[in-house]
Amino acid sequence: MIVCKTKQELKQALASRNAQETIGFVPTMGALHEGHASLFKRARAENDVFVASVFVNPIQFNNPEDLKNYPRDFEADRKLLEENGCDIVFAPSVEEMYPEGEPLKSYSFGALETVMEGAQRPGHFKGVGVVVGLLFELVRPDRAYFGEKDFQQVAVIQDLVRQMGIKTRIVPCPIKRGEDGLALSSRNALLTPENRALAPKIHAALKKSSEMANRSCREVKEFVCGQIAAVPEMKLEYFEIARPDTLQTVPDEAPAQGNVGFIVVWMGKVRLIDNIRY
Repeated sequence: MIVCKTKQELKQALASRNAQETIGFVPTMGALHEGHASLFKRARAENDVFVASVFVNPIQFNNPEDLKNYPRDFEADRKLLEENGCDIVFAPSVEEMYPEGEPLKSYSFGALETVMEGAQRPGHFKGVGVVVGLLFELVRPDRAYFGEKDFQQVAVIQDLVRQMGIKTRIVPCPIKRGEDGLALSSRNALLTPENRALAPKIHAALKKSSEMANRSCREVKEFVCGQIAAVPEMKLEYFEIARPDTLQTVPDEAPAQGNVGFIVVWMGKVRLIDNIRY
């Protein structure tokens, strides 16, 4: 596996490959786990060359404390990437990605970035668009793999590809969960043992609510909010039922069927996200 710290090293590593070979790409912020590994396995299986990036992108964090606390362990990340057949990993510094004085391309995602995560974390998706756009320009992947735990991000990235006018195919991958149902996340490592034991109740509430898919969104919302409120250690930030294509909220009177439930729950200082298709 080739480790590239600079854009020039990455270009050289990619140039040494056969131009006819397909490139599968998985951009990450490190703190890799089995959820990432499921993306790596697909990228490895479906392409001739598997490229990954490890970069904690500061401009997508609107909370300085969250950026400071984000887990980092490059040696562990390198090991997991090697075990999953990564050919090239790009692990730049902030200064390498964003040289001082160099203008950055900016993208607007319209209604996709003004709801849910976009509303709660202003500027987040603009930061995601900037870094993923840069990475796509550098790697020029045939396919790029993203987990559906960040469902809204996948929609934003698909719109980014459209705006960039590139042929990269975005491959959404199912949420990877622990045996207890908790969606795997780098942030899970920050949970206290007590909160980690309670966190699976988030998915349990969503899963139970899926049995109510033919009922109104209002009823489903009331059920899920009630389930979370029953756990004192949990603080609900939002639970929305939205259309999978536009991410716009479905009217309360309409059935939940065919839409997606999006949830964010705080446990202590840890912010957990999840979603479910109805």
